Amino acid sequence: MSLAPIAAAAAAGRTPSPAALRRTAQDFEAQALGALLQPMFQGLDTKGPFGGGAAEGQWRPLLVDAIARDLARGSGLGIGDTVLREMTRLAGAPTHPNPETPTP
Repeated sequence: MSLAPIAAAAAAGRTPSPAALRRTAQDFEAQALGALLQPMFQGLDTKGPFGGGAAEGQWRPLLVDAIARDLARGSGLGIGDTVLREMTRLAGAPTHPNPETPTP
């Protein structure tokens, strides 16, 4: 999650673009989902005929992050929408009723 575009816009006295705000809110939701999903995968046994052993344990965090990003990109939990509304309100950026609406 990068706040650099939003921080740069704020430092320059400009309103961050709705696309940058949306991307940051989605990244935040992905991190929250990753934190929620991580414990589900910790108890899985990597031994046995179909287990991945040590390599599976090393790659598992990347898998959890990818699942979380995909969930956030879809409907998610709604955390991103709430964060986006609040960031938009604080930034004074124009709101778009449809998140797929292109920015001018």
